[in-house]
Amino acid sequence: MAALARWCVRHRLVAVLLWLLALGGITAAASVAGSSYSNDYEVPGTESGRAAELLRDNFPGLGGDSDTVVWHSGTGTVRAADVEQTMTRTLAEIAGLPGVAAVDGPYEGRGAGAVHGAVHGAGHGAGHGEGQISGDGRTAYATVTFDDPAENIDRGEAAAVVAAAKAAATDGLQVELGGQAIVLTESSGGHLAEIVGVAVAAVVLFLAFGSLAASLLPIATALVSVGTAYAAIVLLGHVMTVADFAPMLGMLIGLGVGIDYALFIVTRHRRGLKRGLPVEEAARNAVATTGRAVVFAGATVCIALLGMVILRLGFLNGVAIAASLTVFLTVVAAVTLLPALLSFIGMRALSRRERRRLDEHGPEPELPTGLAARWSVFVERHPRLLGGAALAVMALLALPMFSLHLGTSDQGTNPETATTRQAYDLLADGFGPGLNGPLTLVTPVTGAQDRLALDNLDATLRETEGVRAATPVRYDSDGDTAYVAVVPDSSPQSRRTSELVDRLRDDVLPRAETGTTLDLRVGGMTAGYDDFAEVIVGKLPLFVGVVIGLGCVLLLLAFRSVGIPLKAAAMNVAAVAASFGVVVAIFQWGWGSEPLGLGRAGPIEPFLPVIMVSVLFGLSMDYQVFLVSRMYEEWLETGDNRRAVRVGLAETSRVINSAAVIMIAVFLAFVLSGDRIIAMFGTALAAAVALDAFVLRTLLVPALMHLLGGANWWLPGWLDRNLPRLSIEPPEIRTAGAGPRAKIPGARDDALVNVTARTVNTAHTAHTVKNVKNVKEQPQDVRDIPR
Repeated sequence: MAALARWCVRHRLVAVLLWLLALGGITAAASVAGSSYSNDYEVPGTESGRAAELLRDNFPGLGGDSDTVVWHSGTGTVRAADVEQTMTRTLAEIAGLPGVAAVDGPYEGRGAGAVHGAVHGAGHGAGHGEGQISGDGRTAYATVTFDDPAENIDRGEAAAVVAAAKAAATDGLQVELGGQAIVLTESSGGHLAEIVGVAVAAVVLFLAFGSLAASLLPIATALVSVGTAYAAIVLLGHVMTVADFAPMLGMLIGLGVGIDYALFIVTRHRRGLKRGLPVEEAARNAVATTGRAVVFAGATVCIALLGMVILRLGFLNGVAIAASLTVFLTVVAAVTLLPALLSFIGMRALSRRERRRLDEHGPEPELPTGLAARWSVFVERHPRLLGGAALAVMALLALPMFSLHLGTSDQGTNPETATTRQAYDLLADGFGPGLNGPLTLVTPVTGAQDRLALDNLDATLRETEGVRAATPVRYDSDGDTAYVAVVPDSSPQSRRTSELVDRLRDDVLPRAETGTTLDLRVGGMTAGYDDFAEVIVGKLPLFVGVVIGLGCVLLLLAFRSVGIPLKAAAMNVAAVAASFGVVVAIFQWGWGSEPLGLGRAGPIEPFLPVIMVSVLFGLSMDYQVFLVSRMYEEWLETGDNRRAVRVGLAETSRVINSAAVIMIAVFLAFVLSGDRIIAMFGTALAAAVALDAFVLRTLLVPALMHLLGGANWWLPGWLDRNLPRLSIEPPEIRTAGAGPRAKIPGARDDALVNVTARTVNTAHTAHTVKNVKNVKEQPQDVRDIPR
């Protein structure tokens, strides 16, 4: 690490140009190639997956996306001559637009478009003609079928449909549109989220450093690395399945950890400058020490993210690789680009006041005084009380998690101002909520007995609890495959719809298949999400076990302790549980979701737990590494657990809290993205970081470590002898060498020895006498508070 930092500092211009070349080249390639994202939740082998496969193979006409145009008359009926004339002309115009395969409306003859829409879950109706007009005559809809699936539709083509439909709206006629293609045209909030997050981070950094140059470097480093990763994810979408939210998720994580990682290194660099080190040596030492911790922390994040690959779900593989690629590039930038930039600004990494004081007084030791020092002493004196309070807070916030409902989060959860939400509500009011997500029954057909059973099926379905309507059976051109669209009486995201799926699969359809060769499979939006959620929940214990296990192994190697990894695993589980509780309260229970512009309450996306567990386990490990590594260093020097915990907390809590404020600001800013999924991620990550930094790492962890005493660092002798040696900070950088813990002769309690041993660089002997005088004049710090 030191050699890498030295090269980057000495060839700073080359290092910066290489990064700018990578950013420019990959961005240019991504611009030329364009995006190719796919939200394919289908899981091979599930019942809904087999149903979808049968439809694709035998009904090729159902391959395009199906969307709806919904209109509502506020003054009369939609059968009025002026309304019919306006909408007929509008629908004819839409039918002639590029990318549109067909339009089926209520003012024309019997068509197939409505059933087409029902099959694909975009909307939209089990009836035809008059069936597309509501019972009160105030609302009607038409089905717009595109040539391609939603992920392959050009945004401009979808926007042209929206513009043509909206042009028909008048004071008495409301026109809205729904469907997956229409979502492409809705504003995502631009880059407001990123701008707000970066702006808040810049303010916090400036307050922490007092130097404009130093505060801009972490932001510049993060922007370059995240920008490169964003463009690389666009290209990644051409070689594997990558969800459309993956770039935003990568940016969210990358900006948070990228700025934080750079913050830690810049802080260590500034400390070196204050101790009188030359710029090059200070940068080299910062990368060789804190840079190693950054690499270690980044590795844990990547391992946690890549743990999703063991689930063997193509949809999650792309998300895992995209997010881990972003973290990898932020780590590389922190240990290569950042030292080059630090050498460019030189001593301006310090504020003018700090530079002036350094010139006048020479290097001075930094004593952990102030609020951080007082807090560390307070925790030491009241570990049981504070630890109990922290546990109570985490338990209270985790309670909502027990009502977690994984399921379909449809367009009914969009913000009230979105046209997709307006169309959803109009359809639900006029035709029932189930029209927004019909189920699809698909089966092979082999003989007359099968056909007779299918002809009687619609009557059985209409009598089934939870079914509002069912279409007559439809056959493919060969007559050997059939499907039926079923409209529930509840919305796609309702638990009642999921119960209907189970009822059909377990009771109704097996009875209908008796005496036939039929194999009726239930598909559609709700069935697909339920199957996806079931597969994920089934594999979640294995996934969590692997992620926790790998994290514990890394911590075991780094800190050579059994207790540290076990506590870290428990803290990570607590952070995940509490953050999920916050997400459930806001997004599933709807506590404040509408005022925040996040739409109304709805279930939690089925893929969210896996992705969030990966990200949260990785991020929570960061603060564990930075906090405990300082405690471990003090433990090796003194063998005094209470002192190690006290000093480690006092010297790291300020940096950890500053880093947490930055990360929280970045994550919360993504609530402004306009995307419900990204808003969920942002909220969960912000809650997890806040709890991790301000409750777990600076309160519960030190309290537990005080209570456990020397047991924190216990490791069986046989395991100690057989484990490979892994040091976060290299021995040559650590200021005080330490032998085996059991043989440490005792704690060094002299204030002068302790301060000068760690903070005064022996290469600067000209200032040694002055430093000793300065140290003697300092007030007593947390290192030497009597126990």
